[in-house]
Formats: sequence, C-alpha cells, structure tokens
Amino acid sequence: MGYAVARTVSVSGATGHLVDVGVDVSNGQVATAMVGRPDTAISEARDRCRSALINSGFDWPGGRRVTILLSPADLPKRGPHFDLAIALAVLSAAATRDTRPEDRLDIPGDHVFLGELSLDGRLRSVPWVLPMVIAAARRGPTPLVVPEPQVPEAVLVPGMTVIGARSLEQVVSLLREPGTAPPPAPPVEPLAERPLLSWRGQARLDGLDLADVRGSLDAKFALEVAAAGGHHLLLVGPKGAGKTMLAERLPGLLPDLSLDEALEVTAIHSLAGRFPPGSPMLVRPMFCAPHHSSSRTSVLGGGNGRVLPGEVSRAHLGVLFLDEFPLFRTDVIEGLREPLENGDVYLARAEETATFPALAQVVLAANQCPCGDYVASGLSACACSERVRRHYRAKLAGPVADRIDITRTVTPPVRGQGRDPLGEESSATVRRRVTLARARQAARYAERGWRLNAHVPGPALEESWPLPAEGRALIETELGLGRLTRRGAVRAHRVALTIADLRGADLDRTDVEIALQLRQDRALDVAAIRRHVEPAREAG
Repeated sequence: MGYAVARTVSVSGATGHLVDVGVDVSNGQVATAMVGRPDTAISEARDRCRSALINSGFDWPGGRRVTILLSPADLPKRGPHFDLAIALAVLSAAATRDTRPEDRLDIPGDHVFLGELSLDGRLRSVPWVLPMVIAAARRGPTPLVVPEPQVPEAVLVPGMTVIGARSLEQVVSLLREPGTAPPPAPPVEPLAERPLLSWRGQARLDGLDLADVRGSLDAKFALEVAAAGGHHLLLVGPKGAGKTMLAERLPGLLPDLSLDEALEVTAIHSLAGRFPPGSPMLVRPMFCAPHHSSSRTSVLGGGNGRVLPGEVSRAHLGVLFLDEFPLFRTDVIEGLREPLENGDVYLARAEETATFPALAQVVLAANQCPCGDYVASGLSACACSERVRRHYRAKLAGPVADRIDITRTVTPPVRGQGRDPLGEESSATVRRRVTLARARQAARYAERGWRLNAHVPGPALEESWPLPAEGRALIETELGLGRLTRRGAVRAHRVALTIADLRGADLDRTDVEIALQLRQDRALDVAAIRRHVEPAREAG
C-alpha cells in the first residue's frame, strides 16, 4: 500500500499552475476516486490510464481503493494532458513490500509530465504545451517530459530540459534506468488541419508593399506614425478609396518580434488552439481581420466551459483590423472599450476568471454611409438619407472613437495623378524608420516595463516627458474649445512623442500640432511635415 506524487501543469486563462497529482492505494472498498475539480476529460483518464498500463505490460492495482487527488483542490482543471502524470503516480503508488526493487518506480519531484495516453500506452500530443512550459519555467529550470512531436514547441522556452517520449513504457524505462529504454513505439501524430487550397493565411500578406498604394500621402504618414508608436487608427472614406489596402500593409511596417514577445504571442495562439504541434515560433506580428458578423466571444474571448482568447488577444503585439466597423454588433463595439484603453481583456465566468493580453494595434475602417458612395466634398452617388447616414456614423462616435489615436479620411486617387517618388516608398524603407523609432522607445522605457508610447500612462508622460510650453498651450486651447477630451489630450501627447521619435529629436511644438491634426482628422501639409521630419532624421 503506498502513496506517490507526479507533477503536471494546469492552465487557467493565460496563467499556468503547477499541479501535484497525488495517488493513494489502500485497502477499502474497491473503486477509483478522483477529486480536485477535474473536468470530463480528466475524469475519463481513469479508464484511459488503466488500459494504457495494462496494455504496456504493467499492472493496475486491483482489489484495492485508488484515490487520485489533483492539488490544489480548489483550482478548476481541464484537458487530457494529466494522463501521463496520473498513470506514473498510480504505478509508483501500487508498489508493495513484495515488489522487487527493480520493479519499483521512483518519480523525481522536480520533473513535470505532460501527455495524453492512448489505450495501447502511446503518448498523444496535447494542447497548450507552450503556456504550460512557460508556467513550469517560472519555478526554475525543470525537466519536462512531453510527447515527442511537441518537443520543438517546448524547447522554445530558454533554459528548459525537455525530454520527448512516445509511450508510457518508454517514460517508465527512462525513470527506472536512464539509457536502457526499449525501442520507442511509433508516435501518434495529431490529425493535421487541412485548409482550403486557396487559403494562405498570414502568408498572403508577404507580397503586399506600401509602394503599391497610389497617392494618399497623408494616410501613409498616419500609418507610419501608428506603426512607430503602436497607436490605434481609424480610416474613413468611400468604398474603393484604399482603406483595406492601407490596413493590410501595416504589419509589413512592423519589425520582427523579440524573443520574449514571440513567446507571448505563440503562447496565446497555443491557448486558442491555433498552434499545431511542430509549428515554428511566431516571429512576425499577427494580422487578424474578423468578419463584421463575428460574435462578441470570438472577438473578445470567452466560451462555454473553458475560457479561450479571442481575436483581439490573438492579435497581441500585432494588428486587429475591423473592416466595416459600424456593421459590427453593438456588444462587440462596446466591448472594445477596455482593450483599447488598458491593453488586456478580463473575462469572468461562474467558475473561472481569465485575463488575456490584448496590446494589439486596432485599425477600424468605415465608409461614410451604408452604401459606401457618399463623398463629403464633390459629386456623390449616395442614395442614403441624411437620417440613415447619421445613424451609421453614430457607431464611429462616443467612447470607442475617443480611444482612437489617429483618424484619417481616405480619398480615392485622382485619375491621371502621377507617381510621387518620395511618397511611394517601399514597406522595407518605412519599416527601417519604424524600427529606429521603436528602438528609441525601448531605450527610454527600459526601466519602466513599457514597450511603446501608446502603452505609457498619462501621469507618467506628464511627469517624465512633459510637453513643451507652446505645445501645452495648443492642447489647452483645444480642451477649452471642447474639441478635445482629457483622454484625447493624453493620446495626442503620445502621438506627438512618436513623431519626435521618428525625427530622432526632442519633442517640440510642431510635433504637438501634427499630432492634433492626426487625431482630429484635419488636413495635413505633407510637404511641411517632410521639411520638419527629414532634416532632424538625417542629422540624427
């Protein structure tokens, strides 16, 4: 009669917790009891583990009572990855005084075991491996045993010792006598997802270049500023003006993710079930563009049972593009307030709460009327009544619009308009400037924990990087006229700081003036902006 413990990991929201799987084998009523708030998948592990042990040549403790405790007991636990730890703990606890020493199993207390068992004892791949490895790594370098196909995913976390295994028998042999394991069983490969042949996912963005966009020089400058500082952007204009074309080129202006950032983003996609085993780490910022018919749960996160991240979290440190924004459901629009302001999503359910990061650049695109033909200046083919247009535009006003840093009205290029060699720069050229500006921000906030200007709280801006006196006077004038809210003033301050970073110089009055023009959708003098930005950049 004995007791044994094996360790595994449970994921709650975006947080991982180490779990002790304790097994007690004793005399009493013959039964297998599992306690500690397991879900259905874990409760069914009793039958999977029994068959896996027997079919692997081991014995299940028959004629005795087996009690399995998942500790801490108050933490909800989900997923099939508990199987391996349960089977090992049962095998270790089943040893009796008559068991030969070579048949006993001692489980190292520092090892963590992840894996689902098939009935013949082979290990199957499990979801959420990367966030579970990150959780284990926070306790220090910990040896992990994972299904062999998921070793490439687990080793993405620096400093971890990862052991890939194909079967329960192989794991037991490795623990009893390292180096004398039997020949590994054939791996159980997960069912491959087979997308439509015409669907290329993120790869379709690789061929998009900013140089393809004709005209729209002010919108391109706004796109560059948004990319450099991580600012939210609203593009308004008639259909065919190029709003989607501009938004889809924003990811191409962003630099690659750092190692820490790549781990964050990859872990979120693993939580969402969008990271197949064996896939490489995500090193490019993601571009997520949900359809306007998407539900609140799919955009913000949630779900029945397990709480999963939504599109706004999958786009973490990348771009979330909401095309035809006024057509989104009202509950989705209202639910964007917190992510736009705080950069995270807090979801509360009856038995589980979860917080997911959501530091995505949100790009909203909208027509000026439901039919898309309305043009504020010039000839318009719009057949919508003014009442219909007002109702449509109301979705672009209010609390959500106040959380947008930059607003631009995009107009179609004029027929016969020639190329502007200075305005039609490639994405690579603009990305180099954005990378330099972001490097300045990283150096500035190295001791503060922020990444970009868009993430800095207002009080910290006022205290450490205040506006110059003339720039402050411009902000106060707009506040006095009611054309700017206090929240808008903070966001204009952030945008002005980004423009200064693009110049590589200190913040001045002109930076504030340009920031106000970008926020309030006022006309930009692109030539004047070039005269202001380029000399300082070249001198730097």
